[in-house]
Amino acid sequence: MAESFSAAFDLLWYLEKLSDEEFHSFKSHLEQEIQQFGLPQIPLTDLEVSKEVLVNTLRSSYEEQHTWNMTFSILQKLGHKDLCEKITIRQNRNKEMHKCLMRTKFLSQWETCRFSEIHYSFFSEVTCDIFYILESSYDSSTSSKENLNVFLVGDRATGKSMITKMAVTKWTVGEMWKAPIADILSDPRKVLFILEDLDNMNVDLNVDESALCSDSRRKVPVSVLLVSLLKRKMVPGCWVLVSSRPSCEPSIKALMNERDCYVTLQLSNEKKQHYFHLFFNNQERAVLTFKFVLMSEILVDLCEVPLLSWILCTVLNQQINQGEDIGFSCETPTDIYTHYLASVLASDPEVTARQHHLILLNRLCLLALEGLSHNTLRFSRNDLVSVGFTSDDVSVLQAMNILLRSSNHQVRFEFIHLNIQEFCAALASLMVLPRRWIPSARRRKKEKRELYDNFSPVVTSIFGLLNEKRRKILETSLGCQLPMVESLRQNLLMQMKYLGNNPNLMEHHMPLFYCFLENLEEEFVKEIMSFFSEATIFIQDNKDLMVSLYCLQHCQPLQKLKLSVQQVFRCETPISMLTSSQIRGLTFWMHICSLFYTKENFRELEICTSDFNRISELLLCKALRHPNCQLQTLRLSYVSVSSNFNDLFMSMACNQNLTFLNVNCIPISPKMFSLLCEALSSPTCNIQHLSLMRCDLQASACPEIASILISSKKLKKLTLSNNPLKNDGVKILCDALFHPECVLESLGLYFCCLTERCVAYIARVLMFSTTLKHLDLSVNCLQNRAVLALTFPLSLPECHLQELELTGCFFNNEVCHYIASSLISNVHLRRLELGYNNLGDAGVESLCNALQHQDCKLETVGLEGCMLTSACCTTLASVFSSSKTLKKLNLIENNLGDEGIMKLIQGLGHPSCVLELLGIGVSDLSAETQSLLMAVREKNTKLEFSSSFSTVKEGRQFNDLLGSGNPPEPASTTPNYPWHSIFFKLPRKFSSMTEETTVSEQSL
Repeated sequence: MAESFSAAFDLLWYLEKLSDEEFHSFKSHLEQEIQQFGLPQIPLTDLEVSKEVLVNTLRSSYEEQHTWNMTFSILQKLGHKDLCEKITIRQNRNKEMHKCLMRTKFLSQWETCRFSEIHYSFFSEVTCDIFYILESSYDSSTSSKENLNVFLVGDRATGKSMITKMAVTKWTVGEMWKAPIADILSDPRKVLFILEDLDNMNVDLNVDESALCSDSRRKVPVSVLLVSLLKRKMVPGCWVLVSSRPSCEPSIKALMNERDCYVTLQLSNEKKQHYFHLFFNNQERAVLTFKFVLMSEILVDLCEVPLLSWILCTVLNQQINQGEDIGFSCETPTDIYTHYLASVLASDPEVTARQHHLILLNRLCLLALEGLSHNTLRFSRNDLVSVGFTSDDVSVLQAMNILLRSSNHQVRFEFIHLNIQEFCAALASLMVLPRRWIPSARRRKKEKRELYDNFSPVVTSIFGLLNEKRRKILETSLGCQLPMVESLRQNLLMQMKYLGNNPNLMEHHMPLFYCFLENLEEEFVKEIMSFFSEATIFIQDNKDLMVSLYCLQHCQPLQKLKLSVQQVFRCETPISMLTSSQIRGLTFWMHICSLFYTKENFRELEICTSDFNRISELLLCKALRHPNCQLQTLRLSYVSVSSNFNDLFMSMACNQNLTFLNVNCIPISPKMFSLLCEALSSPTCNIQHLSLMRCDLQASACPEIASILISSKKLKKLTLSNNPLKNDGVKILCDALFHPECVLESLGLYFCCLTERCVAYIARVLMFSTTLKHLDLSVNCLQNRAVLALTFPLSLPECHLQELELTGCFFNNEVCHYIASSLISNVHLRRLELGYNNLGDAGVESLCNALQHQDCKLETVGLEGCMLTSACCTTLASVFSSSKTLKKLNLIENNLGDEGIMKLIQGLGHPSCVLELLGIGVSDLSAETQSLLMAVREKNTKLEFSSSFSTVKEGRQFNDLLGSGNPPEPASTTPNYPWHSIFFKLPRKFSSMTEETTVSEQSL
């Protein structure tokens, strides 16, 4: 009688088939196999055991696949082909059973999907290249492919799960990965692990190498288990297929090695167009609608997600069938979602006949809003009941393709797409709905993907629904009224005015601008944009260009614009070979540039972290040299252009209104210096302040800078901060300052790697220059001797210097007496910055003697971070009561304490005190001391206290004092103001009584 199938799975069954002699040989071979497999040895005494004990010992000592692999190898050596065949049959039978199970499971999931046919056809046809990558990657015939990881990355609903399931289904029918991929008991080199939704796992993938585990039987944290598998500490030689959303990209890149494969799911325009051809039976209509979508810039983004493509195509088809002009009726995503929701809810005659569609809409919107507010994207049956849904309602909504069973949780439901839930939540904000609390709000354990913390899409949809055209669609189709519209409109206007008055609250205004474009009501957008005199825009594609242009055109009071343009104009493409997308992008950019001379109040432009090709650069240059361009300030940082700045510099020279040019963090070549010198020497050039910060300028560049100082007749201020000019470079600059043609009044040498050797040159300038009024030597290692040498020219009547900055120059109180003497002698000096030097109380005592002298004319003194205590505060207080000129004093970052401030208050309250601004850390003081300060301020209305004293100038960052002084990173593109938080400031109104329709208690 043939042995049962189940018996063939028991290792003991195989050993029982061996004779005693064969079993002894088996144990002898086992020692060699253990060594060959690199496994820890079992003590020899343990091998002198029975078959049952040996089986138990092997199972407790080794992983199962190692035990079976060694058994198979030994049985081959013993000549037991029959037993080897049984093991092979066992493996193959298990593989076929697994294939059948997988095929049944995946196909059953597709059968429940309403879009299965079109989406299966779409992915089958347009993802051949991805399947080719997957199949060729996992080629068992190539040993170099061992330990391979393939990462499949794409946004929400772009088809990661669909592609994975299709790949596995193809494998089950033998169309893919035809090499035998057996179960875990076989060779690890033939095992494929599939890990879906890496980004959804609450694990830290930053695991130390020493913590990784090679034994799959050990209980370790999931993060350790996962990284051990990906780095092949566990199951070496296997393959891993991982799907994830882009949010996990940094962790993925950290885990990848050179052989791994990274596949991005991003549909080309050709593939998007292919979807339209699959959807529409009428190919003419497919071409028409796709061309319309492609030209809109906004709608084409929806086509990145096949599910949203289906919604878009459905709406476009309906609108054309109804004879509507899709150019008017389908301008924005809000239009699409409004039409979709209105059409599907009104599509069931039974539902509309009893006006139940409006009840369904109210409940849908309530569910959507409560879900987003409480991090719930997948709803339980109890959630649906809590907002009033019956089982019939849910069936209707499923048939309408609004609510669907979750693909990952069959007992839960979700909106067809998050965008629809967000749109319904926006609708709820404009309705008057009853208060409800969904049970899932209290669910503690939630997936990472359910954590909803950005309400920007909801706010954008709210702006879209404020448009009367969209509201009429809902009113006409469903009889839906939105009573909160006017209240929200006024509230948003108030919040927009606040943001306009506080431009620095948002690092960039793109989220705002997308809301305004979604609204498309000219007068409303104009009213909002009238609050903004400043704007910051971050441009990465044509859509950003279009949105920025629309909003800036409506911004009448625009005075200042900061923009970053990345990845749009990188390619140098001949005009004759420009694509339609590139032409549209250049057209948008041309119109943005035209605002520089059509906006009558526009005065300041900052371009940072930007790349321009030849054509985009020429468009910018044309705008800057336009006779109507009133630009006064131009800042350039981290900017690259194709012409080595030749055209840009000459455009600046042609603009007679431009007085300030800041070139920051751009390496300047000798050629660029020659061009800049030529531009500044032009008779039409009126640039008075030139700033070349962090341009990696060295002493070799100083002759060119010197030539600029001599040739330019209008240059009054030069800032060279954060460049390693060193002493030799400064010597060349000082020689230029003596030239009779040099008219420079201000020189900034903050952090230029200077030492005491340079002071001899600077001292001569201070003695003999008749024009230099301001000198910044901060954050240079001057020390006591250099500062002492500077006090001599400062004491002379020939010194015309009015502002001297020596912040962070590494000197101490020993030179304060000499500084004090020069202050009494110098009748011109008005501002002195000595912060972040170890002056101590003794040094300040010396300075105070000078400040109280009638011949001292100082108005601003910086003593921040000078190691001061309360001991010097009595003397400082006497300065407040005696000085007739001191208006500003910075004492922040000193340990004055409440005791010291109490002493200062005595001087601040004196009738003769003329101080207007005092820098102290008010929040660090006791409530009593703060109260006394406020009392003094009430008596002296001119007096202000500040914990962020504004002595820091452009290009100066005092965190560089003891640091590396490296250039800062380019500005982040993430808003520092939680823009979406305005959603929670919107007024809400709840119905005072329950809905008229009683909620059915019918079980879901």
